Amino acid sequence: MYTSGVERPSSLQRSSKMKSFITNTLSDFFFEYETPRQVLVRSRRVGVVCRLIQLGVLAYIIGWVFIYEKGYQSSDTAVGSVLTKMKGVGYTNVTGEERIWDVADYVFPVQPPNSKNRCSSDADCEGRSERHMTGKCLVNTTKMCEVLAWCPVEDDSSIPDPALLMSAENFTLFIKNTINFPAYGVMRCNLVEGIDNQYIKSCLYDPKTAPLCPIFRLGDLVQMSGFNFAAIAKVGGAIGIIIDWTCNLDHDQSDCKPIYSFHGLYGNPDEADTARASVGYNFRYAKHYMEDKQEKRTLLKVFGIRFDIIVRSVARKFDIIPTLTAIGSGVGIFGVATVVCDLILLYLLPKREFYNNMKFKVTETMEKEPLDEFKSEKEVSKKHSEEVLVHHEAPLSET
Repeated sequence: MYTSGVERPSSLQRSSKMKSFITNTLSDFFFEYETPRQVLVRSRRVGVVCRLIQLGVLAYIIGWVFIYEKGYQSSDTAVGSVLTKMKGVGYTNVTGEERIWDVADYVFPVQPPNSKNRCSSDADCEGRSERHMTGKCLVNTTKMCEVLAWCPVEDDSSIPDPALLMSAENFTLFIKNTINFPAYGVMRCNLVEGIDNQYIKSCLYDPKTAPLCPIFRLGDLVQMSGFNFAAIAKVGGAIGIIIDWTCNLDHDQSDCKPIYSFHGLYGNPDEADTARASVGYNFRYAKHYMEDKQEKRTLLKVFGIRFDIIVRSVARKFDIIPTLTAIGSGVGIFGVATVVCDLILLYLLPKREFYNNMKFKVTETMEKEPLDEFKSEKEVSKKHSEEVLVHHEAPLSET
């Protein structure tokens, strides 16, 4: 009878080896730290390049990310409302007819007959489709083509020049703007600290002497927007009033104040191209009434100045999350210096092969030892690594 000389491990031995394997694995995981090996290269050129890149990255982080873009703060936009009130009284004297105008009155232009619709017979009115013409000529009365429309027919070819209400230049516009930053629970009004009833009664906005006054003179608004009041009063126009709330809530809330700016919209009436379409701003509306049991209306074509009030707002406040995000991204960008320097060492310098051998350690192919039962590959690799002696204690120098 043949007996094998290989002794099989007992159950107790197998259990002991299993326990030792698990203990070593957990110990290596919790109590060991791996760090990449670094090679110190003494090279003036590479060192200068590395420091210049790092200084550039540092300047970008401090100057752009933190100072200009406020990367250490979170931001919020406001929800708000705007109320306006116009005040002013004008006086006109047209052909001896005196009249007082306030903000509720408008200009009534003269509406003479339109000469292009004159006729002498029905043949002159046939074939026309404008203004719903009937094709009949009113020879015995107006000698005009009959139309189905309100009479007399509108004719806006005659526009007062100069404008009838040039005195509107001295009208004033009061603006009240309230905003709320919901993320920070902050509410502000353009009637900031120091602006009371007594101040409002006497102030008039000026960008230098009274930049927080909420009362604006119409002539000043038109001038600051780049328009000419005489031209815009004749054909109308539009002015954009921008209220800018850019607030740093790391400071006191009283420092959160509006800044006003003005821009001309809908083109520039001073342009010499008089053939350009849709110059200025105007609109039509009608007032209906009954006279002698007949419905009549007064059609008004109003040339005026339209004010578009635009509120722009952003509030910023310190927040640890964007701060850490900005710092983390900045630290990551520092790795650009390492990449560039490695490319210079490995591909551009004359001793690139020498630096390549120092940076990358290549080992010979070794036969894999048979793993003992419950013996990890990591333990075997540790044994091989102990057999390889690597000397990198002395720094490399460029000759």
